[in-house]
Amino acid sequence: MAIKSTIFKADLALADIDNGCYTDLGLTLARHPSETDERMMMRLAALALNAHQVQDLCGGDAKIGFGAGLSSPDEPDVQLVDFTGRTRLWIEVGQPEDKPLTKACSKADQVIVYAYGPAADIWWRGIQGKLSRLERLTVWRVPAEQAQALTALAARTMQLSATVQESQLTLTDSKGASASLEPVRWK
Repeated sequence: MAIKSTIFKADLALADIDNGCYTDLGLTLARHPSETDERMMMRLAALALNAHQVQDLCGGDAKIGFGAGLSSPDEPDVQLVDFTGRTRLWIEVGQPEDKPLTKACSKADQVIVYAYGPAADIWWRGIQGKLSRLERLTVWRVPAEQAQALTALAARTMQLSATVQESQLTLTDSKGASASLEPVRWK
């Protein structure tokens, strides 16, 4: 019998000062049995960093949310889909292979990768040449210690505030614990 995903709920109060986006999001995260808290929280952070795109890309006529992720490799970790069904933004976290990213670039207007973890630099050196021709692709590096710090905020029910200011995301939980990350653009 297959192990089922664990459901996490997050109420996220977002204040994206850099992009003028202020919103409250009620989110459901299904953590795949093989997914770590770090990866799940990176998906949440990626959504927070890009929630402003609902307004910026689609004038508010879109929905941003989590894709099937690990349980369906043909879907993004986070996606922004407009009301015509067009995928405007496809977001992956981790260190995906080049072929799925090439495929994603043919399906979406923009593709973003948030690479993290101790092996991210090695991954980038090995794949950079293969990804250089993908015009729709942007790659960000999240320092390993910043991504790891997000795990302290993981709980089955989360009340989080997210502030994006000067390209830095700070997540704070209801107990006052916080973690910050500042992605560095690679491509």
